[in-house]
Amino acid sequence: MVFKVMGKMFAYISLEPKDGVFKVDLKCNPEQSVELREKYNGITETDFKTLLWNLVTLDSDVCNELIKELIDHSVEEVIKKLPKSKREEYFKM
Repeated sequence: MVFKVMGKMFAYISLEPKDGVFKVDLKCNPEQSVELREKYNGITETDFKTLLWNLVTLDSDVCNELIKELIDHSVEEVIKKLPKSKREEYFKM
C-alpha cells in the first residue's frame, strides 16, 4: 500500500508481513537516516539502497511514538521538496 501527499510517495507498506513482521518504508533525510540506523536494530536500509529511505520494522525496538514522528518527518521531507505553488496549496488545506 502506497501513501502519498500531493501526489508524491512518503511511505509504503506491504499488506502481507515479510519474514513474519510488518515493515514500512519511510522517506528520511540522509543525516538522520545514518543516526537512526546506528541506534535502532528495527531501522535498516531499504531495497532502494539509499539514505533517503529507511525500512522500519514494526514491533521492534522502535517505539510507536518514534514511528509516528518518522511518518511526520517523511511527509515533511516530501513537502519541502515540492514546487512552491504545491507547498502553498498543501499548507492551505
